[in-house]
Amino acid sequence: MLTLNRTSPYSTMHKILHSTPVFFVFCLLVLLFTSNAESRAELPLLNDTAKWQVATSVPEPAKQTEKIAQPSPRTEATVTKSTPISLGQVNNILHIKKRIAPPVTAATTKRLNKKISSRSAIIIDAVSGETLYSRNPDSQRQPASTIKVLTGMIAMKSLTMAEPVSVSQKAARQPRSKVYLDQKKKYQANDLINAVLLASANDASVALAEKIAGNEKDFAAMMTLRAKLWGAKNTICKTATGLTAKGQKSTARDLATIFRHAMNDPEFSTRMKQLKTRTTEGKLLRSHNKALWQVEGTLGGKTGYTNAARQTYVGKFKRGKDEIIVAIMGSETMWSDIKQLVTYGFQKKVAMTREREVMGGDIELIADLQRTSNKN
Repeated sequence: MLTLNRTSPYSTMHKILHSTPVFFVFCLLVLLFTSNAESRAELPLLNDTAKWQVATSVPEPAKQTEKIAQPSPRTEATVTKSTPISLGQVNNILHIKKRIAPPVTAATTKRLNKKISSRSAIIIDAVSGETLYSRNPDSQRQPASTIKVLTGMIAMKSLTMAEPVSVSQKAARQPRSKVYLDQKKKYQANDLINAVLLASANDASVALAEKIAGNEKDFAAMMTLRAKLWGAKNTICKTATGLTAKGQKSTARDLATIFRHAMNDPEFSTRMKQLKTRTTEGKLLRSHNKALWQVEGTLGGKTGYTNAARQTYVGKFKRGKDEIIVAIMGSETMWSDIKQLVTYGFQKKVAMTREREVMGGDIELIADLQRTSNKN
């Protein structure tokens, strides 16, 4: 039997191998150097990390290559099965990281509540009508000019576009906003509808109301009925303009519901996208909806303001395949609120889509396990 002494190399090796941390490292190095890249890629740990991109299995011995989409030909590269990709390598996973929106948490919602001044607000899915965010959505308030969405829609469905509309003294004397209609003239219905929806003209609103219903009061009753037929049950209209009136009221939820239905009409949605247009007489009408050039994905919207209502707004937005409706009432910082709410709304949509995809994958996995269990 060999006796080890202190100076023997065997003694030194014996101490190294029996030192637990060093022994562990030694074994790991042996394992790594004796295995090939193919076997390393098959380890479950590596399969679950972003450092290894494993291509779809192909029959041996041929191995197909997969080209990574690159924005620049100078950085174009190809990868084969089990080719390692470093985390953060340009044009590999960074573009995926940028595409993923930040998660929406209770803290995110709390921060949003602090940032916006709107006393009542709501975000809904424009397709399903599902609520994505709300703050006092059923609080009844004066709607201001956002209610002109109903004025414009009813006029579009009641009149031909070239139909002449006269102007009464009452219509001509409406306060601003207005397009200063002349009582001695008649105007085409198409021009007055654009004046209502883009320039928020009060005189044009009353002229249309009187043309259709004979007087503004009866026209307001038509507006209330249309709102209720669309599901806006807490809306009562007293004017065609939205100017403050006793008993007139709506809610953020109702405004969102009304605008969601209105934007499903192709003619209405086309008008709401316009930044500006000219009347048959050449008068320039500009949209009051600054979101069209300030907020990405704006499809249309209607603004409003009175002392009683403060700032009000309802609009539709689209990014990618996602579409949302945002409505606010009682705001002091309308455009800032809209930007904050739109950003939040699309983040929420992305988070909900991701959650449903995960849930769908879990359901499919359970189904596969059940099928396997049944076979056994």
